[in-house]
Amino acid sequence: MAGTGTKADPWVLQTPPGTSTFTMYRDDGVDPPLLVCQVGSTRLTYLARVIEDLPAMLQAHGDWMPLGAADEQKDAAPGTVEAWGRSSDNPVGGWYGQRKGYRGRLAMYVPPLLEALGLVELEHQPKNNRVRAPRG
Repeated sequence: MAGTGTKADPWVLQTPPGTSTFTMYRDDGVDPPLLVCQVGSTRLTYLARVIEDLPAMLQAHGDWMPLGAADEQKDAAPGTVEAWGRSSDNPVGGWYGQRKGYRGRLAMYVPPLLEALGLVELEHQPKNNRVRAPRG
């Protein structure tokens, strides 16, 4: 993974299918801290605590979980990472995405960062990718 995760030197990542490159950095200068994701001209933000919360959920889940990435305006398929990222049952009680109108797609952009950090295992198929806590 290229970059150190700062605004001046963001992480350079690829979507799970490997079809797009995007950048992400952690902004601890805001309250609450955010992950800032830049996809072309689109800026998305997610609560930075997802770096701890998603791997913990996957560890408890114990098996592969479909990503199910979807835009905010579309319903997330039940039992997917995307559905968890919006659920009132997750640790933040709702959306990890913070920019209104752009709160979705958590399952497309956060798992590649977690994989690069060694916190999850991620599939890289053309479609229907899954993620799980590391084995071992």
